[in-house]
Amino acid sequence: MRSSNPVFSRRGFSRDNGYAQFHAAQQPQAGGPAVGTQANPYGQAPAGNPYAQNPYAQQDQYGAPQAPATTGRMTMDDVVMRTATTLGVLIVTAALAWALLPVDDANITRSYGIAIGAGLVAMVLGFVQAFKRKASPALILGYAALEGVFLGVVSSVVDNRIAEGAAMQAVLGTMATAAAVLIAYKAGWIRVNRRFYGFVMAAAMGFILLMAVNLLFAVFGGGDGLGFRSGGLGILFGVVGILLGACFLALDFKQVEDGIAYGAPKEEAWLAAFGLTMTLVWIYMEFLRILAILQGND
Repeated sequence: MRSSNPVFSRRGFSRDNGYAQFHAAQQPQAGGPAVGTQANPYGQAPAGNPYAQNPYAQQDQYGAPQAPATTGRMTMDDVVMRTATTLGVLIVTAALAWALLPVDDANITRSYGIAIGAGLVAMVLGFVQAFKRKASPALILGYAALEGVFLGVVSSVVDNRIAEGAAMQAVLGTMATAAAVLIAYKAGWIRVNRRFYGFVMAAAMGFILLMAVNLLFAVFGGGDGLGFRSGGLGILFGVVGILLGACFLALDFKQVEDGIAYGAPKEEAWLAAFGLTMTLVWIYMEFLRILAILQGND
């Protein structure tokens, strides 16, 4: 719940490790021009960074840089299709889990057990893909299918036992957030750069650490731990979680845009689908949690 791989440190569309490397300006070489004095000769650079080093530039037999191949490159259509496929698998399995794993008093324990097992395996698959250098459609679709089972049962529990209609409201909230971030990003209201990336990563690490501490207190001390997931604090942290998810969506959009501009290989569209799906799941879960708190307190 990675605008980055793994979860909050995704490589982006680069053969190197690290977002900073992907977006770093070309470093001066001995006897060469200073940074920013030579435009990227290997194809279009991302907007706002005309001197960025292209991570997909190849070398010929003499060691001279060449532009990426003009065929087999990732396009926006590729990203849209892979993302639609991944989300489609998740939605179908979520619907099946909702229908086939009832959460009434007689079956809720079994349904919960299956959902938790599916969620844990999905997390493992997600981390395996996150640490792989190449996209694996099988891993990504497997993650989506199992994550869908988990979301289907959890959504059914919240919708049927805590807050009626919460699942659809969370879906609408997630869609509205994604649309708002996309509009703000395309309009230039959100500027994704190193400073933005560093701030988001630091905030996300702090958020996850607090949630982990809260979970430990809940497991060993009972109740809701430190209270970060209930009451007023729960709502506050839910809003913070949604805002973090929105920031990671902006990072996702930037990585897709840069990957297309740099000529990323077509198969890396699956990485875009993977990252976008994980971010949307994160936002959906935070919306669902807030609605459960609000309506559960009525």
